[in-house]
Amino acid sequence: MSTASTNPIEGTQIEPVPYADEYGYTSLSRAAVLSLVFGILGLLSWYSPLLLFLSLLGGIFALIAMANLKKYPGELSGKPLAILGGLLSLAMLVASPIKHTYVYYTELPEGYERISFAALKSPVGAPDVPPQTALELNGKKVFLKGYIHPTSLSSNAAKTFVLVPDWATCCFGQQPPLTHMIEVKLVGDEFASKSLRRHSLAGTLSVRPYMKPVDGLQGVYYELEADHFK
Repeated sequence: MSTASTNPIEGTQIEPVPYADEYGYTSLSRAAVLSLVFGILGLLSWYSPLLLFLSLLGGIFALIAMANLKKYPGELSGKPLAILGGLLSLAMLVASPIKHTYVYYTELPEGYERISFAALKSPVGAPDVPPQTALELNGKKVFLKGYIHPTSLSSNAAKTFVLVPDWATCCFGQQPPLTHMIEVKLVGDEFASKSLRRHSLAGTLSVRPYMKPVDGLQGVYYELEADHFK
């Protein structure tokens, strides 16, 4: 315990000097770093609403970081990172749902029925043939989204390709189940090239009672004559 001492020369008391950290070392908050990382990754939710959870994580880590920084102001640093990560996350949590909601209600061309691959896939454990829900769509004008299977493109400006429902099949080029594929034929001036992004298509769907061979794949039951491709 420090006490005041007397200067033997001048006979005056010298007050003790409080201890100070010579280097001023603080630890960077991990939560602040994670908030920024997820805040940046959350920007991808602008393109896919399924990635909005990244922004949510960014916001959670930003709150944790700010709470820790307030509790331990002399031991932790990283407030600017937490603020930036929190702002990025908040911006996407607000803007991304608005954008995707707007797209959902404005993207459907007039006269087309919105469907998904769920209506075309055979039930789990059932034979890989078109189910009744798919047969009822034969000849109808439909709108759906999917990914271009990479082995189905004959060139970088193809008029015909195979559409699949998920990103994994698209990127790794696996053989999908037969009812998970649609052979697309583009009409008009539109062309398709290799891409990892999700595309929107509208056209007339044909459901074949037999499998049609397709180059690079086993074959397809579904064919879409698409007059809308984006």
